Amino acid sequence: MLIAIVGATGTGKSGLSLDLAEALVARGEPAEIVNADAMQLYRGMDIGTAKLSIDERRGIPHHLLDALDPADEANVAAYQRDARAVIDDVTARAAVPILVGGSGLYVSSVLWDFRFPGTDPDIRASLTNELERGGPGLLYQRLRELDPAAAASIGPSNGRRLVRALEVIEITGEPFGSGLPDESALTRPTTILALQTPRDELVPRLNARVRHMWEAGILNEVRELGPERMGITAARAIGYAQAISQLAGRTSEAEAIEQTAALTRRYARRQVGWFRRYPVARWLASDDPERVRLALDTIDR
Repeated sequence: MLIAIVGATGTGKSGLSLDLAEALVARGEPAEIVNADAMQLYRGMDIGTAKLSIDERRGIPHHLLDALDPADEANVAAYQRDARAVIDDVTARAAVPILVGGSGLYVSSVLWDFRFPGTDPDIRASLTNELERGGPGLLYQRLRELDPAAAASIGPSNGRRLVRALEVIEITGEPFGSGLPDESALTRPTTILALQTPRDELVPRLNARVRHMWEAGILNEVRELGPERMGITAARAIGYAQAISQLAGRTSEAEAIEQTAALTRRYARRQVGWFRRYPVARWLASDDPERVRLALDTIDR
């Protein structure tokens, strides 16, 4: 059995995962948590990702936190391999794996039969050069013509994903989305718990969370990481890109915080849209005092 806890940022996924793990342990079922937040894979990127400290993990084993150096590029195909291996290992030790995170593609790659086409260095280099010369606009228009659904999902500003989508289309001759799985056929028995918070409650919570990032010292964290040593993925993470810009004198602190808050709100909307597509998810109110009991009831069905 696999349990997956998903939802937008700020909805309390980590808290529910710990409460649920403790409830399972209390009834004689060991449980371990597997991270499915792409940015929490990175060592040293703690404040901006709201990563739990070791003390905050309540003695529950956690996996795939701090697995990458910030200079590395996160790769969903590699994550899929590693996460499935960890889940198999946890299961083999008669414990319950709890997959927790809001990175939709990473979660989906574990739960469903995602296949990842290879890469072509020449095609990738050509598309990357186009991106660097002209920005994402023309790539987005081309993708809209070739695969409107993929273009709508990726959006007009995510240059890296636009490059990847066009690369896959050129390699395979098929729409980028054609390799996506039938989301009715899970790769293993799984209970999916999705947390939701009303937007009028979530937005102030997200804004406060961003302000806390600066109060907690994200600028010092970025200084210690060294922006010049961070890879593209880490340096473009929400909050980190804005902190880097502030340290470089390109934006004020107020501007960096507002930009981060706006991007966080937008990201949360995309997360909700992604997880709404999960046909078998059990949605729980994030502030429901009965959410652990409801989660256990769902698992035991």
